[in-house]
Amino acid sequence: MSRVPDAAEVRAAVAAVTSWLDDDEAPTPGRSALAGAVRATTGVLSAELPGRAVEVRVPPFAAVQCIEGPRHTRGTPPNVVETDPRTWLRLATGRMSWESAIAGGRVRASGTRAAEVASGLPVVRPG
Repeated sequence: MSRVPDAAEVRAAVAAVTSWLDDDEAPTPGRSALAGAVRATTGVLSAELPGRAVEVRVPPFAAVQCIEGPRHTRGTPPNVVETDPRTWLRLATGRMSWESAIAGGRVRASGTRAAEVASGLPVVRPG
């Protein structure tokens, strides 16, 4: 089972990128701030939805496995969710819904179980 990241550390990591998440005109945060927020929030997701049936990818910062079920050991997993850091962080903080991200082409979800990731979102409440 994954270790649940410290809630205060997760909130601090997300707070460092909040203005960018809320304002499309805000400057992009530095690489370390983005990496910290993405890794912290994907860590929460994998701890809250343990398993290895779905791989969530947020390149170039994180790839985690989650959701109970059969695991894969080689090659591309059958269930993959992939998105960019901004979209992931908006999903992770409840600023964007799974449905709107899928409909807008912001998330690529393949496999019969990929949509189960939505049950773990958001991982951090805004505010």
